[in-house]
Amino acid sequence: MTRKVVLTCAVVGETNFNRAHPNFPITPKQIADSAREAEEAGASAVHLHVRNPVTGEGSSDPDLFLEMATLVRDNGVKAVMNVTCGGGGLFFPDPEDEGRAGPGSEIASAEARVRHIEMILPEMCSLDVCTQNQTDGEVEYVYLNTQATLRKMARRFQELGVKPEIEVFAPGDILLANRMLADGLFDLPPMYQIVMGTNWGLPATPETMIYMRNLLPAGANWAAFGIARMQMPMVAQSVLLGGNVRVGLEDNLYLKRGVFATNGQLVARARTIIESLGFEVATPDEAREILGLRKR
Repeated sequence: MTRKVVLTCAVVGETNFNRAHPNFPITPKQIADSAREAEEAGASAVHLHVRNPVTGEGSSDPDLFLEMATLVRDNGVKAVMNVTCGGGGLFFPDPEDEGRAGPGSEIASAEARVRHIEMILPEMCSLDVCTQNQTDGEVEYVYLNTQATLRKMARRFQELGVKPEIEVFAPGDILLANRMLADGLFDLPPMYQIVMGTNWGLPATPETMIYMRNLLPAGANWAAFGIARMQMPMVAQSVLLGGNVRVGLEDNLYLKRGVFATNGQLVARARTIIESLGFEVATPDEAREILGLRKR
């Protein structure tokens, strides 16, 4: 029997580099329309952020999330809805005193970070089990997620019946997530997402992916993705190693050098890779079964 691969499209991100794309989805309607485009191209799931519709900057506004999710549903999108919970962990050290948060910092409580999930009740949401030095263009910051905050968020997701997509950026992240799983904070089967190619993160190489995969607990679902030009090579690598995949404009703006992509085009290319390797893309309902999502 041919293995089914869950193909996720990360429709919209919240970083500054995304704005280099001349037609990047910004408004809730544009995001909802792009989610439908991704599904029509074959996406099993859509991963969603929001942006300030006036300034174009990334946003954590719960009301924007609710408007966006409502429009996605109104568009008839049947793909698994996966909403980010990445906001509220940005720490920009004050240059004069690195023990203090400087301008641009957004350190929110666990309760604030899950508020939009309580309002939307998507089937999945991301949980970034990491603390890491990161960059957005020339801007340097610390992405801060304490163990206490992560545990509070995970417990709330269980209460809501929303499955976390456990995003991991380093080997220790998997080990922490594995402990959280052993402590009963994730329902079976867990879903891990291996993030590759960020500055100061995991190199997007086969050797790295193999090592990270081998740290995962038995029976876990997993996926991996690469940033920018490594997006499609990591699609092929993840499929060959038994994983699922993610593409989309959040992580990569181009179809090829100098040619901006659409989400639909990136999904279509990933689907071609998956099928050329002898596998099949899971339908949204097949993805729900694979991921063990609760019926609503």
